[in-house]
Amino acid sequence: MDYRKLGRTDLNVSTICLGTMTWGEQNTEAEGHEQMDYAVEQGVNFFDTAELYSVPPKAETQGSTERIIGTWFASRRKRDDIILASKVVGRTQATYFRGGEISRLHRQHIMHAVEESLRRLKTDYIDLYQLHWPDRDIQVFGSLNYKHNEDAGIPIEETLGVLAELVEQGKIRHIGLSNETSWGTMKFLHHAEMRGLPRIVSIQNVYNLVAQNFEHGLSEIALREDVGLLAYSPLAQGYLTGKYQNGALPEGSRKQLFNRLQRYETPGAPDAIAAYLKIARDHDLDPAQMALQWVTTRPFVTSNIIGATTMDQLKTNIDSIHVELSEEVIKAIEYTNRLYTYPCP
Repeated sequence: MDYRKLGRTDLNVSTICLGTMTWGEQNTEAEGHEQMDYAVEQGVNFFDTAELYSVPPKAETQGSTERIIGTWFASRRKRDDIILASKVVGRTQATYFRGGEISRLHRQHIMHAVEESLRRLKTDYIDLYQLHWPDRDIQVFGSLNYKHNEDAGIPIEETLGVLAELVEQGKIRHIGLSNETSWGTMKFLHHAEMRGLPRIVSIQNVYNLVAQNFEHGLSEIALREDVGLLAYSPLAQGYLTGKYQNGALPEGSRKQLFNRLQRYETPGAPDAIAAYLKIARDHDLDPAQMALQWVTTRPFVTSNIIGATTMDQLKTNIDSIHVELSEEVIKAIEYTNRLYTYPCP
């Protein structure tokens, strides 16, 4: 396992990050514990979760993933061995996060969210606390065309000020963004510099072979400003494994259970996915491992967030770090990138 600096911090995180959002819905507590045990044995020291998880989001399971991580910490006594990331929800009409109120990124709600996460996680601190999505009204989660709205939400400097208090109190160590734009990222950096507030160290956005729009603008920011990408959905919610090809609907898969994968069912997606699967097949590569290693080896990526519902999937995903992508494979991927540009934003 390789390790990379998390922003400008002194933390070295594994290039594979263990995603956890299925625990408490598709996975039991025991299965979540088994995944954590195995990942740590393989050198993974970075876990990512959120107050929203498990998914799909609903009041009945909200916080269940953090609770499973918390019981693992309590039983394994490995808290200091793990770099733990969690997230606070952005503005949402779902009121169950805040006791009947619409969630916003202001002081009262962020303070409440942190305390609840710490309680569930059975820890005194969170290493990386991320804003799950912006407070301002923008299109995220699969939207391509920007639609302007004058409502800029809770001022960024106000949100940063609250996070600064939490850093000072020792409840969080560092802060990051998620599902953020180039403009938003630079605004956070600007206010941190001008006001002496905490500097963001990472950005967690979607990035995979069929969703590479991070490269347009944000990749330069990631490299020049040391705000590396924590790439989520590196397998395009399973589509890049090939398991949904030709209309297949595996029993127990996320699509079969929840039918929530429309982000990867756009008009250009089937041809692009088929082309990448053919590259893997032509070069005797596991398609999941090829897709994962492509993400892991991008220069602006700090860590690749994998997720699994079975141990076989987890082992395959972690073992992707041992796959070598030949020059021929890389050229074929780059050609396909140009042929099918951003089919799944």
